Amino acid sequence: MGVVTTMDPDSAQQPQGKLGKDGHALIGANLGARGKHYVCGSLAAFTNIIVTFPIQKVLFRQQLHGVRVTEAVRQLQREGLRHLYRGLLPPLLQKTTTVAIMFGLYEDFSRLLLHHAHGSGAPELVTRSVAAALAGVAEAALTPFERVQTLLQDHRHNGRFNNTAHTFRTLLRDHGVRECYRGLVPVLLRNGPSNILFFGLRGPIKQQLPDARSRMGHMANDFVCGGLLGAALGIMFYPLNVVKSRAQAQVGGEFVPCHRVLMTVWRERGGSIVLLFRGATLNYHRSLLSWGIINATYELLLKVF
Repeated sequence: MGVVTTMDPDSAQQPQGKLGKDGHALIGANLGARGKHYVCGSLAAFTNIIVTFPIQKVLFRQQLHGVRVTEAVRQLQREGLRHLYRGLLPPLLQKTTTVAIMFGLYEDFSRLLLHHAHGSGAPELVTRSVAAALAGVAEAALTPFERVQTLLQDHRHNGRFNNTAHTFRTLLRDHGVRECYRGLVPVLLRNGPSNILFFGLRGPIKQQLPDARSRMGHMANDFVCGGLLGAALGIMFYPLNVVKSRAQAQVGGEFVPCHRVLMTVWRERGGSIVLLFRGATLNYHRSLLSWGIINATYELLLKVF
């Protein structure tokens, strides 16, 4: 595993002000060297969510109910186009913010930790891994958005929750803030390790790809690199997402420990690994597309700004 930054070598070498005629240099100056990582991450996530939300909704139905992809698609068809983007606002708010935090805090924590580790002999790989884990923990603060997204995507709650604001109000009024963080443990278990692997392997994977000689070539490499990592990590942490979806579909009642939720799902699906991973194939392709879009868009925006 190699040590990487969130900017590829070509973007690092690109001089500020090169795009001044288009106003991009002024934008970059206003954003600042640090702030642009947050903005680029947020815009990359926005692009991704708009494109992949219907796929995510099909995947969620598979995770929650253990149905085949054809049945999940039929459910959405029966509900109609009106409900296809129901629940869009929470992931849009959550993902644009968490990806901004993921890239931005990783850069900030790396800079801070590397400064304090200078001269101590601590390996840079370890320092950057800690920075990635801390960024992942910080992302978990936005678990309520995943919570509301789960409730709005579950057709069993269609008559109970009207929209994002109504769902938040209902949860807070009837159950308090704690209810908004149902499913926090699997989110924490997922975020830290996945961030470490994403930032740790991104550079080495890109180095194995053919040398790019144009902007489109760099975008293609960034798409492949981000997509392969996202797909692999999606499969690796898929059971945690199943547990999170099951836990967050519940409203009120006992907060069931992560391992008990997993065992409940395991028993309901006949102790079958295949059924536990139902939806993983679609998740693989969604993650391939999703993280390919995020990584390529993020790197492109870094160059533009």
